[in-house]
Amino acid sequence: MILHHQINEKDMKRFYYIVALALGLFVTLPAGAQQENEQARRRGPESSRGERTDTDQHATLQDLTVRAQDMNERMTQNPDNAPWMRVIYRRIDLLDEPNAPLYYPTRPMNGQMNLFTTIFTLVSENKLPAYEYLDGYEDFSPAHRVVLKEMLDRFHIYYEEIPGRGNEPTTFVVNESDIPSADVRSFYVKEAWYFDQNNSVFDVKTLALCPILSSSRDIGETTMGMFWIQYENLRPYLTTRQIMTSNLNNAMTFSIDDYFRRRMFNGEIIKTQNLLNLPLQAYCPTPDSLKSEQDRIEAQLVAFEKALWLQPDTAQVTPQNVKKTKGVSTAARAKTVKSAEPKAAKVKAPKSAAPATSVRSVRRR
Repeated sequence: MILHHQINEKDMKRFYYIVALALGLFVTLPAGAQQENEQARRRGPESSRGERTDTDQHATLQDLTVRAQDMNERMTQNPDNAPWMRVIYRRIDLLDEPNAPLYYPTRPMNGQMNLFTTIFTLVSENKLPAYEYLDGYEDFSPAHRVVLKEMLDRFHIYYEEIPGRGNEPTTFVVNESDIPSADVRSFYVKEAWYFDQNNSVFDVKTLALCPILSSSRDIGETTMGMFWIQYENLRPYLTTRQIMTSNLNNAMTFSIDDYFRRRMFNGEIIKTQNLLNLPLQAYCPTPDSLKSEQDRIEAQLVAFEKALWLQPDTAQVTPQNVKKTKGVSTAARAKTVKSAEPKAAKVKAPKSAAPATSVRSVRRR
């Protein structure tokens, strides 16, 4: 009996020890969480914005299939570690013939819809986040995400508001005839020209798109940017949108993503990323000076790409020799080039001066 009583006392002490340890853990965890919240509050809202950005982007792609998400990840370009990069802003006029495939049809027909209708439908269905158009810079944080109702009211777009049941959110339905697709006649395109040192590639990445809404008023036609869309979030939906790119061959179709990746559009430069954040019109007041500055920037991009690669030495090969050696084998072409090299002039050896009079040999004498 005494032994059994001692065993029970040991079990009770062990039980009390476990209970005390569990209570200590329950008290410590809320204190640690409170301390982390206090540190996050001291760091300010910027840190929490960055933490929510990845979650927000993941939420926009979760409705895609696993195959589409994997394809989008493989096609993503990462110029963050590039040793050289230049950000260019362009304006695409959709009424220009090369850019017309992005504008027509202005209303969906036969399963086809233009670029703005595709973007607007995704934004209204809460599948694609849109961010405020700010004059001079872009902020793709959740704090500047566009509220759909405010955006519809600002641009006078008719909609039907359907309140949600219970915890369901309120939905906004916009008829296809009320989508201002015909009034969006241009886009801003933000792109990055960069050199990938790891892969030895000079490439261009489309960063964001901004539709420009045109409206006619008493003072004339006015234009204003509606919102910014990150191209990485939009690309999975553009890969399935086919557009006709030729008036002569109607079977020649590409996806809208191919259209941007192949750079089949024409766009004039309106701004480059600079310290003063100034557009080209701020220091190019005349149309001639603006066109000259645009050509200069384009020439800088071409010159930088050419300077990356070793150019062939054409000092020994003249255009005449190249024209003559077309269709000739490599060995024969090498002989032709060798024969084209200038031959060194033969230098005659100086003749020994002959004596003025004959002299007899001393030995013979």
